[in-house]
Amino acid sequence: MATSELRKLDTPSWSAASLRDGAGRTEPLCALGRHLVQTGAISRSDAALGQIVQAHCDAPLDRVLRAEGLLDEDVALAAQAERAGLRWASEAEIASGAEELPGIDARSLIRRGAVPLRGADGVLRLAVERPEDAASLGDLPDALRRRAPLIAPRRAIQGAMADAARIALTAAAEARPPEAESCRTWRATPAGRGALALGVVGALIGLSVLFPAQVFGLFVAWATLTLIVSALFKTAAVCARVVHGAPEPVQPPLPEGAKLPKVSILVPLYRETRIAQALIRRLSRLTYPKCLLDVILVLEETDDTTRETVAAIDLPPWMRAVIVPDGQPRTKPRAMNYALDFCEGDIVGIFDAEDAPAPDQITQVARRFAAAPPDVVCLQGILDYYNPRQNWLARCFTIEYATWFRVMLPGMARLGFAIPLGGTTLYFRRDVLEELGGWDAHNVTEDADLGFRLARHGYRTEVIGTVTGEEANCRAWPWIKQRSRWLKGYMTTYLVHMRRPLLLHRQLGAWRFWGFQAHFLTALSQFVLAPFLWSFWLVLFGLPHPLDPILPREGLLLFGKLFLAVEILNIGFYMLGVSSKGHRHLLPWAPTMHLYTPLGTIAAVKAIYEMIVAPYYWDKTAHGHSLDLNQPEP
Repeated sequence: MATSELRKLDTPSWSAASLRDGAGRTEPLCALGRHLVQTGAISRSDAALGQIVQAHCDAPLDRVLRAEGLLDEDVALAAQAERAGLRWASEAEIASGAEELPGIDARSLIRRGAVPLRGADGVLRLAVERPEDAASLGDLPDALRRRAPLIAPRRAIQGAMADAARIALTAAAEARPPEAESCRTWRATPAGRGALALGVVGALIGLSVLFPAQVFGLFVAWATLTLIVSALFKTAAVCARVVHGAPEPVQPPLPEGAKLPKVSILVPLYRETRIAQALIRRLSRLTYPKCLLDVILVLEETDDTTRETVAAIDLPPWMRAVIVPDGQPRTKPRAMNYALDFCEGDIVGIFDAEDAPAPDQITQVARRFAAAPPDVVCLQGILDYYNPRQNWLARCFTIEYATWFRVMLPGMARLGFAIPLGGTTLYFRRDVLEELGGWDAHNVTEDADLGFRLARHGYRTEVIGTVTGEEANCRAWPWIKQRSRWLKGYMTTYLVHMRRPLLLHRQLGAWRFWGFQAHFLTALSQFVLAPFLWSFWLVLFGLPHPLDPILPREGLLLFGKLFLAVEILNIGFYMLGVSSKGHRHLLPWAPTMHLYTPLGTIAAVKAIYEMIVAPYYWDKTAHGHSLDLNQPEP
């Protein structure tokens, strides 16, 4: 429910009826509402409607009115100050900067919207957005809390505190998770990794020269084993998905008396000038009450073009930009770690620059979290592509995503496995996200890593039926660059979590531990060792094979048949993934996925190279190349 929707109704009669208590008496306006009406800032009807929204939303009246464009921020702050007998923080006081307090974490002050400012009289005072905010700051020095606070815009408060604590906040964003659960302890220099890689490659070359058939056979054996495990793993996930059905597209209503919570959405943007306008239009279609939306555009300090683009846009009141100070590594998770403390919501979500979420998505998320047990701390939505008809590569990418998010991922969750998260349409309970230390700033697939960190600490992720449209990467080299980053991150995530395998086994339990092994080892092995399996096409066509010296032709033919059977099985899975109404036009393209997957092997080679020379390098994916940026979500 939002004021903009209520105003479409017969507001005088409806609002009066809605503001009557059980005895039929008209409930009075709150103190702030009366003040705004008396000063002529708003009409009584708007004040009444704002209070109706408050009955359903966890938001103060001024925020409700500002979010709907019925009240200017300056007018709201002036009313807060006048009603409480306080004064505004002057521009000079804010410009002179905040002061850090000994023993008080600057992130805590940013999170709570408070900043210590020293005035022209030399006295240190707190600045807050609302007078009541000062009451929640019981951990601050008594002398500071006893002084009358100043009133200032929340954005100015957070900006002043961020400037004062720039060094500490930058360092914290780079190292939020514990060292034992991060890859940041790896050396940035490639000397040691390079020497190890050269040693391994040299040994393989030497063994291959001495025992060519045997070495080839070992690789084939491992590739075959992981192929079989992968097929069984996928089949189990498909069966679970078929038995339990698709994720629910509609969630239960809120419990009686419960209010909708605040939701913060982080949208990291880097070199995204082409798509910024389209992004804001798409987010504006969200039907969640705007007074409960806190959309943060996360911008890099060094990205002048995107910052200039966003600055030229008239952002709605519920959307703002946060500038991330330059630092290392320059990655999406580091930027999100920095922006996390600026969030106001109890739920934190993630969108990418090109996303087109379903309008009711956040409402579904809020309802599901309200009904879910406490150990469900993450909700993963379904990702889809809105440009599948652009070319063959876009069609294949859409088939792959449909199969993964609509079939495999829900099936894995139903089987009780820990699941790797997608990078967007993710929603977290904020307290748990902060408890775990946010994201690993050095891991280039921070989403997959976080999914398993959640599982290690006893939390669960659910897949829900809400859909977000994305732009399919439809050019070969950008696709390879993106996939190589994902595979490098998979390698990183596996190595980090397998530092202490016994501890991992104890934390995950046997079922999820072996599911972790099956998922990562098969995915990585199949991409890297695919050429060894492709060699069996030689057998099926009656041509010589490298294993002829050690295996009879009948045995080689059996391997070839196994490889062919798994390929047919995979095509069946792909067809199941696109069998829904909106994707059936892709069914004839499912058999061509056999020609699409070899691109992943090229990406795997690039990923291995980067694991050695640049493990923290983030290979940026360019967006805004689809045929129509204004296409609706699927």
